[in-house]
Amino acid sequence: MLACRIHAREDLRVEPQDMPVPGPGEVLLELGAGGICGSDLHYFFEGRNGNFVVREPLIPGHEASAVVAGIGPGVTRVKLGDKVAVSPSHACGRCGYCREGREQLCENMRFLGSASVFPHAQGMFRGHFVMGERQCFPVEGDISLGELAFAEPLAVALHAVNRGGELLGKSVLITGAGTIGCLTVLAARLAGAARITVSDVLDRPLAQAATVGADVVRHAVRDGDALSRPQFDVTYEVSGSFAALETCVAAAKRGGVIVQVGTLPHEPLPFVVNELMAKELDLRGAFRWGIEFDWAVRYLASRRVDVRPLLSGQYPLADAVEAFRAAADKNRSTKVQLVA
Repeated sequence: MLACRIHAREDLRVEPQDMPVPGPGEVLLELGAGGICGSDLHYFFEGRNGNFVVREPLIPGHEASAVVAGIGPGVTRVKLGDKVAVSPSHACGRCGYCREGREQLCENMRFLGSASVFPHAQGMFRGHFVMGERQCFPVEGDISLGELAFAEPLAVALHAVNRGGELLGKSVLITGAGTIGCLTVLAARLAGAARITVSDVLDRPLAQAATVGADVVRHAVRDGDALSRPQFDVTYEVSGSFAALETCVAAAKRGGVIVQVGTLPHEPLPFVVNELMAKELDLRGAFRWGIEFDWAVRYLASRRVDVRPLLSGQYPLADAVEAFRAAADKNRSTKVQLVA
């Protein structure tokens, strides 16, 4: 069995790993497809993701689907051969945030594929792995394992849209046309947004955003003046760019809402708050997701949300380095996945 491990900046090794054995309440899963996320790319290219630094070999990967290959004693939620979406979120269920229904803010969170804790929470870019049954969401029908692996990023987009508040009939700006940006287009449309504009610095992602339903696409440099006028009820900064956040502030109407979804660079950044004050803007964070994961699985299984146009390619685990480099090239890729 193979596993991908990031040892340091640009040091990803595909190494053998023993087959795990499920215990009581646990499920042995065979990787179906695992999406390479922006945070995975940060770990690979920089050895860190924001404030989370790789301090020991880290198996990345938190967007995954799988097939049930074995079950431990007491498992009732899934059976052998089931296709499942896998939740990477291990909230404690006991702290105040969990009890309030905000498990994404859990004080004792272990989120798979993350260096946010030490020892690190190892992820799912490996041939087989063991998971508690409550992390497994079985589906039926003809949905592919590649589509099902979009459950986690779609949940991120659904949560971001929830954080923006009521969208029915409203105008929306999304800065960043990568996977999360395009999924936010789909989520905003589900929520009833009347007009969705997407900006990016590259033309290919903008064309992808138009394909999934954006009403208007704008190049962040060429169309900068048109973007910066106050015209949007809600703006979503998805790219992780400080310049894009400034655009979101400028483009929001008085009394509007700005949702920060992307991870900004880890160093301190200056921010002029006078515009927030003078326009009475609400600046909100959107971190991961909660109940939205359940919704994402249902939307995908029913194809109420069609993510197939966003899948750019799949690579075997043995070719993980090539896959990571392909995923980083936004001129040719939207979502790249690893498969067993």
